[in-house]
Amino acid sequence: MKPWEKNIRRVTPYVPGEQPAKKDIIKLNTNENPYGPAPGADRALRAFDAERLRLYPDPEAGALVKALADRYGLLPEQVFVGVGSDDVLAMAFLTFFNSKKPILFPDITYSFYSVWAELFRIPFERPALDADFRIRKEDYFRENGGVIFPNPNAPTSLAMGLSDVEDIVSHNRDSVVIVDEAYIDFGGESALPLIEKYENLLVVQTFSKSRSMAGVRIGFAMGSPSLIRALNDVKYSFNSYTMSALSIAAGTAAVEDEAYFKETVERIRKTRERTAERLSALGFVYPEPSANFIFAKKPGLNAKRLFEDLKAEGIYVRYFPGPRTGDYLRITIGTDAQMDALLQFLEQY
Repeated sequence: MKPWEKNIRRVTPYVPGEQPAKKDIIKLNTNENPYGPAPGADRALRAFDAERLRLYPDPEAGALVKALADRYGLLPEQVFVGVGSDDVLAMAFLTFFNSKKPILFPDITYSFYSVWAELFRIPFERPALDADFRIRKEDYFRENGGVIFPNPNAPTSLAMGLSDVEDIVSHNRDSVVIVDEAYIDFGGESALPLIEKYENLLVVQTFSKSRSMAGVRIGFAMGSPSLIRALNDVKYSFNSYTMSALSIAAGTAAVEDEAYFKETVERIRKTRERTAERLSALGFVYPEPSANFIFAKKPGLNAKRLFEDLKAEGIYVRYFPGPRTGDYLRITIGTDAQMDALLQFLEQY
């Protein structure tokens, strides 16, 4: 090893889902929304004056923060925005998880959590989900340096009831609790009402799923003014201009197009339920889905082989190797036509 190599920070990076360049595939592997962004966002982008790109964007993303505050009945000082929820969550790890005590998150969950913990040198422990892939709230009733979990969880798609979420928050008033709600619009109850009661609670959401804007990269956090102020202090110490002017314009318009948002979320829910019923008829089993995907297995069927055979047919789903997840495939909910193609393949398979 060369002398300078000894000072390189080494981590095991997060592995995102495949983004194949080939056309004419059915892409059900990264939980993207199959429907386009809101018409309002499209109009905002078409009307955007390219001359504005010579200027720095608003570092506060004020228009977007106000639109989100109005939409969720909050004050602007209760809202933080970033470049996708990954950026927001990374800032939250850096800002709030600085104790020598371990932070807690589930053993089967969004795998970026362990990456950030290692990157920022944060000690962590991962309480195991129960046999049905559910979070055991009692595992979080102990001393810690912070708590984070998704609701609904990923990749299981299971949602925790709001009373159980509050139970975890109420048992951890001495640390920051982050509820990652990337999929909350598709099922479950948001913890947002609890932020008025618990100043240590941060609720994080994203535009990538229910708002069809994964390519724009917008995430946001909602919490007490003290939490949001701390996040902004770290953000401005790291990179003041994180969000482009185009993203601010498109995101603001998307929030204001509420009718389209509700319409597409409901379409995905209906397609999810229809898909779940047909998978059951084929002998697949799965935890009760509350997100825009289904985590399914068929007893006796080799999931990795099915994953590869689906890919050979141009149908991409997600496979998670591991002793507890290796029998399952995570299947994003696409359009009705895309799901029909998947189901027809499975019937023949």
